[in-house]
Amino acid sequence: MPRGLVILLGAAALVVAVAGIRAAAWLIAPTFLALVIVIVISPVHQWLRRHRVPGWAATLALVLLVYGVLIAFSVVMIVSVAKLATLLPQYTDRLQALVAEATDALGRFGVGSAELRHVAGGLDAGKLLSLVGALLADLTGVTTNVVFLLALLLFLSMEATGIDARLLEIAAARPQVTVAMKGFTRRTRRYLVVTTIFGLIVAALDTIALAWLGIPLVVLWGLLSFVTNYIPNVGFALGLLPPAVLALLTGGWRLTLIVILVYTAVNFVAQSLIQPRYVGDAVGLSAATVFMAMVFWAWVLGPLGLLLAIPATLLLMVVLVDIDPQAGWVAALLRAPPRAEHHRLRSFVPSRTAGAGRGRKATGQHRRRSGQRHG
Repeated sequence: MPRGLVILLGAAALVVAVAGIRAAAWLIAPTFLALVIVIVISPVHQWLRRHRVPGWAATLALVLLVYGVLIAFSVVMIVSVAKLATLLPQYTDRLQALVAEATDALGRFGVGSAELRHVAGGLDAGKLLSLVGALLADLTGVTTNVVFLLALLLFLSMEATGIDARLLEIAAARPQVTVAMKGFTRRTRRYLVVTTIFGLIVAALDTIALAWLGIPLVVLWGLLSFVTNYIPNVGFALGLLPPAVLALLTGGWRLTLIVILVYTAVNFVAQSLIQPRYVGDAVGLSAATVFMAMVFWAWVLGPLGLLLAIPATLLLMVVLVDIDPQAGWVAALLRAPPRAEHHRLRSFVPSRTAGAGRGRKATGQHRRRSGQRHG
C-alpha cells in the first residue's frame, strides 16, 4: 500500500480509538487506577506468600489495607470540604474589601472604571459559595467512583495471584510481550513508589508550615499537596493556589507571599532537584513527552487523567512501541536523552574494540612467525 494511504488509515484509526476511550472514560479511568494500585501492592503480596501466609489471607489483608486507606482519604476530603463551605461565608466582607483595593490599584494604572466595576461585580462571594455547593453536590459522584474502584480492587487482587503463570504461558509464544509487560510493571511500580514517598514528605512539610502560619484547614491542603504531587509540571501550582487564596483572605498580601515562598522552597527542592533523579530512570520519558501526555490524558480521561498520565503513557508505549521491533525510532523520539556517562560508555566501547582488534592482529602475526620458524 502507498505510504500516504497507510498514514491516513493509521490517523483515522487513532482518532476513532481516542474517541472511544474518551467516551468510555468513566469506566477506563477507575479500571486503570485499580490496575495501577494492584501493580504497586503486588510485591507485598509476594512477600507474604514467601513467608507462608495463605494466598486468601494475603489477598484479604492487602484489600482491607487499600480499602481502609481509600475510605479514610475520602472521609477526610468530604469533611474538610464541608468545613471549607462553612468557613467561606466568614470572609465575605474581606473578599469584597480586597476586590475594592485591587480595583482602586488598577484604576491608578489607567484601567477603565467601567471595566473594573464589571470585573468586581463578577467576583461576588455568593458565586464563590455556589461553586463550593456544586463541588459538594459532585461528591456523590466521587463516592460512586470510590465504590466502583473498591469492587475492581477486590477482583483484580484475586486475579493477580495467577499473573506469573499467565506470563509464562505468554512467554512461550510471544517472549517480547512478556519482557515489555514486565518492564512496564517495574517502571510503573518504581515511579509510583518514589512519587508517593516524596509526596508524603512534601505534604508533611507543607502541613507543618501552614499550621505554623495559622492557615485554616491544614489537613485538607496537606492532602491536596500529596495528590497534586502525582501531577507532573503543574501539580505544584494546583496545590499552592487554594491555601494562597485562603492566606490572602485571612492575613493579607504579606501572609500570601510567605505561603508562596514556603511552598516554592519545599516543592522546588523536593520535586525539581531530588525527585527527578529517582523518577527519571524509572520513567525514561522526556520532559516534553511528559507534558504533552499530561495534557492529552487530562483531555481524554478527565481530572483522573492528570494522575494517570505517566502510567498510561508507559502502557501505551508497551502496546504500540516496545513489543514491535520496527518501532524503535518512536521510542528514541519519546524517551529522555541518555546521560553523559552513557555517552562516555559508548565512546569507550569502540576503543576497547579497537584494542581487541589490535590484539588479534598481533596474535595473528605471532602465529605466522611461529609457523615460519617451525617450517
